[in-house]
Amino acid sequence: MKAASLMLRLRLWLAARGPVACAGAALCLAGALALAWLLPERALQSQRRAVALSLAALPPPKPLAVAVPESPNENLALFYGTLGERRYAEQQVKTLFGLASKAGLTLSQGEYKAAYDKNGRFHTYQINLPVKGSYGAIWQFGALALEAIPFASLDEISFRRESVGEPAVEARVRLTLYLADQPLGASK
Repeated sequence: MKAASLMLRLRLWLAARGPVACAGAALCLAGALALAWLLPERALQSQRRAVALSLAALPPPKPLAVAVPESPNENLALFYGTLGERRYAEQQVKTLFGLASKAGLTLSQGEYKAAYDKNGRFHTYQINLPVKGSYGAIWQFGALALEAIPFASLDEISFRRESVGEPAVEARVRLTLYLADQPLGASK
């Protein structure tokens, strides 16, 4: 019964307005729908441009001048000489928190996992950090972390955003520190 009543009211309204006004209303409605469909796409394009510009503004990575070892033993000694000290792992985590602050990121409490590689005779300290900020700031944090801690590896960065219009991005950054019990050449 309600549907019939609504249809009758619609017919009467259309008859009172005339065909020209109805066509104008239909065109206005179509224009509003097209605008609602195109605005999020434009916002996404402008954010892509902003990310590209911020990534282009980052300084290029500094090339490493490392002499190529002549023998496998020298290569192995270079590897062990590059490892960080296990006893300073917590200080490296503090360094990461400081770098995140410097990059303008919000850093929540991280997850930490220590392990030992028996074959390689070295320790690893895996760090998962949930951060929130802009794309450029997150990439800057990753670059600063690798520069400040030469025995770290950046294993993964995964991004998540709640909505297209949200300026801040949530990311999970996973780093691994490669550590030795004592520095090379120290006696036990």
